[in-house]
Amino acid sequence: MTDTTDVALPPLMAIRARIARAAGLAGRDAAAVNLIAISKTRDEAHIVPLIDQGQRLFGENRVQEAHAKWPALTERYRDVRLHLVGQLQSNKAEDAVRLFDAIHSLDRPSLLGALARAMDRTGRRVPLFVQINIGEEAQKGGCALAAVPALLAEARAADLPLAGLMAVPPAGVEAAPYFALLRKIAADNGLDGLSMGMSDDFETAVMLGATHIRVGSALFGPRGDQPSALPSP
Repeated sequence: MTDTTDVALPPLMAIRARIARAAGLAGRDAAAVNLIAISKTRDEAHIVPLIDQGQRLFGENRVQEAHAKWPALTERYRDVRLHLVGQLQSNKAEDAVRLFDAIHSLDRPSLLGALARAMDRTGRRVPLFVQINIGEEAQKGGCALAAVPALLAEARAADLPLAGLMAVPPAGVEAAPYFALLRKIAADNGLDGLSMGMSDDFETAVMLGATHIRVGSALFGPRGDQPSALPSP
């Protein structure tokens, strides 16, 4: 769906244009789609140009990496919001609750309990996405499909702030059926938030109802690129 006119645009503007087109085709408001710039492995020299262009949502995979680089940035840019999109160990729950503004990887009861205790201790109510192993892949994290209703019920019983569902479809196959399944599971369970879609398939995700898309390489370029190689704002 990429328009050749996007080639001359800075990456952030090009991605936003593609979101707008996909949303328009689906009869959606593009403003309802939250673009999360996945900044794992990227340093301040890569991140600040995007902030200067107006990007305010960023995603990290690891608590330790985020803690090393983001507190100074969020002190300077107070309206930036940070999302944890990678797997979370229960012993890092309190660190995650203190640092992140949303967590996309709630996938098991033990983590739910750790997050509930962390929110009680910190006084922070961090929105949570339940991550589902949508393709039932043995090597991937996420709650099993059959276990989703019970995990959601437990989260509601604990009065945790549920934002929605998150999933990553299997690689190398058409993503649309998995996005449609995630949307159905969310609707069946009274949830609106859908964290789905990455650099290679975010337009499909937008057309199928994504509220949060997670884009890394399409914004920052391949890992190892230097800031000087990135297009200027």
